[in-house]
Amino acid sequence: MSQLANNSSILKKIIISCFGSRNQRILKQLTPKIKVIRDHQQKFITLSDDELKNLTNNFKFKLKNGTTLEEILPEAFAAVIEASRRTLGLEHYNEQLIGGIILNQGKIAEMKTGEGKTLASTLPAYLHALMEKGVHIITVNPYLAQRDCEWMRPIYEALGIRVGVILPEMDYLAKKQAYNADITYGTNNEFGFDYLRDNMAQDIEQLVQRERYFAIVDEVDSVLIDEARTPLIISGEAEEGTSNYTILNNIAKSLTPSKTTEEDFTIDEKEKNIILTEQGHQAIENALEKNNIINKQNGGLYDISNISLLHTITALLKAHHIFQKDVDYIIENQQIVIIDEHTGRSMPGRRWSDGIHQAIEVKEGLPIQKENRTLASITFQNYFRMYDILSGMTGTADTEAQELHQIYNLEVVIIPSHKPIQRDDLSDRMFLNAKGKFDAIIFDIKQRHKTLQPILVGTASIEVSEHLSALLKKEKIPHQLLNAKQNDKEAQIISQAGCLGAVTIATNMAGRGTDIELGGSLQATLDKAEPREHEKLKAIWQENNTKVKDLGGLHILGTERHESRRIDNQLRGRAGRQGDPGSSQFYLSLDDNLMRIFASPKVKSLMQKVGMKENETLEHPILTRQIEGAQRKVEGFNFDIRKQLLKFDNVANEQRNLIYTQRHTLLTATNIAENIQNILELLVDTLVTQHLPAESFGDQWDTEELTAILRNEFATLCTIDNWIENNNNITQNEIKQKIITKLKNHYKTQIEKFTQEVLNRLEIIVMLKVLDQYWHEHLTAMDHLREGIHLRGYAQKDPTEEYRKESFELFKSMLFNIKKETLSILMRAEPTTEEQDEVSKVSRNQLCPCDSGKKYKHCHGAVTN
Repeated sequence: MSQLANNSSILKKIIISCFGSRNQRILKQLTPKIKVIRDHQQKFITLSDDELKNLTNNFKFKLKNGTTLEEILPEAFAAVIEASRRTLGLEHYNEQLIGGIILNQGKIAEMKTGEGKTLASTLPAYLHALMEKGVHIITVNPYLAQRDCEWMRPIYEALGIRVGVILPEMDYLAKKQAYNADITYGTNNEFGFDYLRDNMAQDIEQLVQRERYFAIVDEVDSVLIDEARTPLIISGEAEEGTSNYTILNNIAKSLTPSKTTEEDFTIDEKEKNIILTEQGHQAIENALEKNNIINKQNGGLYDISNISLLHTITALLKAHHIFQKDVDYIIENQQIVIIDEHTGRSMPGRRWSDGIHQAIEVKEGLPIQKENRTLASITFQNYFRMYDILSGMTGTADTEAQELHQIYNLEVVIIPSHKPIQRDDLSDRMFLNAKGKFDAIIFDIKQRHKTLQPILVGTASIEVSEHLSALLKKEKIPHQLLNAKQNDKEAQIISQAGCLGAVTIATNMAGRGTDIELGGSLQATLDKAEPREHEKLKAIWQENNTKVKDLGGLHILGTERHESRRIDNQLRGRAGRQGDPGSSQFYLSLDDNLMRIFASPKVKSLMQKVGMKENETLEHPILTRQIEGAQRKVEGFNFDIRKQLLKFDNVANEQRNLIYTQRHTLLTATNIAENIQNILELLVDTLVTQHLPAESFGDQWDTEELTAILRNEFATLCTIDNWIENNNNITQNEIKQKIITKLKNHYKTQIEKFTQEVLNRLEIIVMLKVLDQYWHEHLTAMDHLREGIHLRGYAQKDPTEEYRKESFELFKSMLFNIKKETLSILMRAEPTTEEQDEVSKVSRNQLCPCDSGKKYKHCHGAVTN
């Protein structure tokens, strides 16, 4: 087997040596196109500003008359280059042109930090804006979306292209205007949430998005890989209370953890899970009975009605033993704010599901918010796969090329850097424990700081960043601290990380999006000064820039290896931009999570054999291989999690598309009378089939229940027994036709009470409200189904296939109930009086005027809002 693999490797090397790698072949094919673009650029230099702007109308005319985007590309790109030169004084490098072509082809352009991805993206963005379908440029936070939009705006406006940005605080009218622009900047979260909100809209005017045509995703690996583990969810409060949380928390705290099965539960750090032992189950059951929450005589803990109690206690155990403050979350304004494990950013408004969020609130002694129920949900995988053309750019995608291709059908093309990389990546340093590691880190920082070399220290958590900050304060070393608690200052802090003598501590550097210039940010310095001081400040900056280069440039110091090699590469990539000098080194210890959980015992054995002491370090090829092996394990593990999430969401996605298509049809419809008639006939057909089965005898028919349903649900009296008595040979089909006639006559009487305009609107509103109500309940049922479906694996069944089957049955049932409820309400509808008109003006969150004690949205407002 090893000989076969060896032969395959040799053959691959021979092919590459003869024909070049695929990446090399792709780049080689683009060389002629670059020359054509440059030729057009020279022609456009002589155009006036108006003539340059008028090129856009010329291009649009050509496209409408059969010319393809590919044919226009060289001229369109040349127009963008000239517009950029005139407005920003920036001219695209050839490498940026290559990046623009790759993005246009619906691929991922891997361009190193500082290579000008933002400018490169203007090329395909302008080209596709000519199609007048809307171009979306997606990045990881609102600051970058707004910054990039304003920064690139002059280029687009010089070409007559409208540009907009969507931000979380915008109302829907402002967002609608931004989406109607030719090019729209925004965050992945906001694009996704707007899609979900559009599919919860109650009026066509509330829709903000257009079609999803062409997207460029900045920091594409961060968005499509890191954030893909957490679906976007819009939630509403569930009805269940939280009164038992405090008692259940005390029970959870009384349980004893162990790595054996002799205590109450074990902790699986890899899976981030809690596994209760038999003793643990017994302890919980006894405690619940003692607190009068359950009764063992009536089924105890294992009764179906008590499953939620066990679920809550498990969530509380996770809150105490797995989720850590300042690592997984922070506390702001008496609320738990989740920390993105990959980027180190806070995620206000996002909440953990499955009771985890409430459990952490209890743990931290905060007000307990009600459990949420899902109103709308989608994964990033399924959202971004809706675009006709998807492309992306980042500095680090090659390590995830397989997943990007498998999930999104995106190919990664590595673009060569404009200047050779001068960064010196030093070997990792391994220590026996955390203390020895941090002592060495502080010593290294002190030595480099004495020379005024700027240092960027990367940490994997807020906890470590603050610990390191405290150590530096003790040593009286001035420094800047950037983590989720200072998220609003991130661009300012990062932009000055290259200053002489700067020491900057930052949590994971993924998607920061701000270049680090040696000597500090010149533009930031000029923005704060009077114009008369600019020349002097430029001279000072140039002097500092030279000094930092002479010191070896920016030094990157990693305090531990991340679970993903790509995140480590992102941190390293902060140094050595645009041919600058720089260096990087990672410090590790056996106490680090990666080493402790995933690394091989060989590493610890090796360190013990050589008799290492706390302050001694180890550098060895075996060490490097073991670390990379551990990272590959975690990358594969996380990929499996994302694949599993996608498998489940693919099932939901089919259903979601059907429901959202139906919703959009209702929102845009002016008359659904024909739909209502079809629903009536389908319902009767189903009800007759259920109660008067084919190939059964008359005495087996359940005419009594069918009559009751027609009377109670649809306010229609059908004397089915009399029909049978008067005609012994009557068939099921004849009974069905009689019922249909009866229902249609009753409905005709109903609709005569309304004007045609009111009736049309009433039918649409009722069906839309009922559809939403049942869809939300269906999503909750799907959540519950997914939570327990993995147990089917113990019965040698495929959980995904079981989930698909059962969710399909749930979906069929939901569709039937939507039809039945819609018709039931319409069969009983009455024209609103002036008094009822006043009721409909009540706020959705006020108590209903009918004195039911319920909120209006849960009572009369549920249908007549």
